[in-house]
Amino acid sequence: MTIIPNFDDDDTDRKLAIICSKGNLDMAYPALVMGNAALGEGVETHLFFTFWGFDMITKSRMNDLQFSAVGNTAMHLPVKDIRMPQALAPMPGMTGLATKMMKQQIADLGIPEVPDFLDQIVAAGGHLWACRMSADMMDLHESDLRDDVEGIINAADFIEISEGAQLLFI
Repeated sequence: MTIIPNFDDDDTDRKLAIICSKGNLDMAYPALVMGNAALGEGVETHLFFTFWGFDMITKSRMNDLQFSAVGNTAMHLPVKDIRMPQALAPMPGMTGLATKMMKQQIADLGIPEVPDFLDQIVAAGGHLWACRMSADMMDLHESDLRDDVEGIINAADFIEISEGAQLLFI
């Protein structure tokens, strides 16, 4: 199911550049939702994956993104407004439970998993870029990444590509 908003606006000359620096579920979705919304508004959209954001585009990890409640004092259970005690967060199995719970809530909203969401963003004209420094640090190559990543580029190249863009760092 493709979720691309269309507000019947004319195309725009606006640009959005999103720097995706985190690879956990609660940080992946904000970038994807914002990128998707921008594409629906006709905004040229570029996502630049750096540091742990690489998990979103690395073939061996992109289907296993997780969510951890450790250090997340805002975490609440899906029942009413009950906050999860921080003392429980580091217990064995809590990351798996929190991940399962979050994935279910996302699925209940009809939002696709991260790899499928990226497929939709690319199909709608979004551009995916990987950070050269992060790739070198992690010893990753283009063959390790999704096939639709347009290239592994350095920060200066991304600055050039995203000239005049609104910038979001997530």
